[in-house]
Amino acid sequence: MLRWEYALLVRRRQPRLDETGWELAYTWYGPDGAVLDVSPYGDTALAHLNRAGAQGWELVSVTEDGSQQGSAELHRYHLKRVLRAVTSRPRLRNLGRAGRRVTTG
Repeated sequence: MLRWEYALLVRRRQPRLDETGWELAYTWYGPDGAVLDVSPYGDTALAHLNRAGAQGWELVSVTEDGSQQGSAELHRYHLKRVLRAVTSRPRLRNLGRAGRRVTTG
């Protein structure tokens, strides 16, 4: 059975604080709870989605928050990828200190 992990890429477009135009900010919400500013990795949503796709992420849906004030925009890109199974290494049993099999009996 496949298991999935999910992440969220959020794009915010808002007026700059110095009122000289617009700024775009991208934030990554990872499956491990990490929240990262990934803005330096690209200046378009497409660049960020391609980067995520190269890491195995699949775009599931896109939502836009219509409740933003004024001309600010907020887009959410919902992503998922197959959760890689943690493979456990086979354990050696009945080994003595020198690595030889210990016989009982």
